[in-house]
Amino acid sequence: MFIFSYSQPLFSQPPNREQPDRQIDGQTRSQVIEKIITTLDEYVFPKVARRIQDDLRTQLQELADNEITSAAEFAETLSDRLQAISNDKHLQVFYSFKPLTPMESEGLPSPKEQEKQRRSMAWDNFGFYKVERLSGNIGYLDFRGFLPPDAAGDTAIAAMNFLSNTSALIFDIRKNGGGSPDLVALISTYLFDDKPVHLNDLIWRERDESGEFCERIEQHWTLPYVPGARYLDKPVYVLTSNFTFSGAEEFANNLKQLKRATIVGETTGGGANPGRFEPLHDHFGIFIPTGRAVNPITHTNWEGIGVEPDLQVSAELALKTAHSAALKELLAKTTEPELVEELKQAIATVEQESAESD
Repeated sequence: MFIFSYSQPLFSQPPNREQPDRQIDGQTRSQVIEKIITTLDEYVFPKVARRIQDDLRTQLQELADNEITSAAEFAETLSDRLQAISNDKHLQVFYSFKPLTPMESEGLPSPKEQEKQRRSMAWDNFGFYKVERLSGNIGYLDFRGFLPPDAAGDTAIAAMNFLSNTSALIFDIRKNGGGSPDLVALISTYLFDDKPVHLNDLIWRERDESGEFCERIEQHWTLPYVPGARYLDKPVYVLTSNFTFSGAEEFANNLKQLKRATIVGETTGGGANPGRFEPLHDHFGIFIPTGRAVNPITHTNWEGIGVEPDLQVSAELALKTAHSAALKELLAKTTEPELVEELKQAIATVEQESAESD
């Protein structure tokens, strides 16, 4: 399983947490901390970065000399410390049992490593786990990440075209950790007509040609064209959980603010600062946020607070709740007797299943 990072280009993904541990010594701890201090120069909030740097410099010897010999525990301890000061859930240290792949120029992996990543993503079907027509002609799409469109675009398009004839649509992002805003835009485009819709802005802190830091605004809009039929004038529901994070939160927040979808489930994780993964050591890396999201309607984002659902239920009940709500919404608009009866039967079945699962 990949851990996807909001607006992350195609480069080395943060490693899996489900892996063997390894022993580390004080020299390794010192090297990792010193590299974190340097890397924090790139952090999107420089005043916060200086507070963290001062804290790490003050505590460097103590952290290096502590008795933590577990690499996994050390990464978790550092993440807790960084997040305690920053309140930024994206800012975290990762441990990798396997040595991290060295980056080439501009922070990108080698062509060989990119091809290896693509094969791995294809094995995972680019994050698309299930596409289905539920009872009552309700479409259902379960996907676990927003990979870059050059990798996942064809699969996303195929899924949306399969669902084009359904009468309502449920997006399941309860296990979606985020990813590329470009795939957010591609999928979202199917839900609007050909008039451009402003979805979200990313404000990046980066260096100009002179090496000085500046801000660059990157706007994200729906696309002028997508293959297949657009999904217009039909109800849309988005399922969320407290695991839903980063770019997946953007997807939910965009559709909520644009009043294009009903959000069902739990408040999301609360990570709105995109960035990149940087190696710190052969077996440690850091995700360093270098940007922040700004919604064009609210002029805020979901950092630290998450996206609040319109229908708040447990993640486990979200699908049945959304399915029932979609069926009832369709029933209120349907006049054909045979379809009315089918919808009533579907509602009864879903509600019975919900009662049995309580």
